[in-house]
Amino acid sequence: MADYSKSLINSLIKNVKGYPRFSKEEIEKFCWMAVHEHKHGMLPSEYDIREIDEGLYLELLQEFKSNIY
Repeated sequence: MADYSKSLINSLIKNVKGYPRFSKEEIEKFCWMAVHEHKHGMLPSEYDIREIDEGLYLELLQEFKSNIY
């Protein structure tokens, strides 16, 4: 897994928690949305299939699951 800066991860965590209807029960979805927005500059559309940075997604998801936000 690539090593991403703590500031990037913290920024994405802030974005995730700021999304409307944020829910810890759907954390995988919200982390995916944040990484998609980071990579493509916009939130995904309903059927968006563009690739994301999977390493960044996994690191962000791990950070959420290992810490209480």
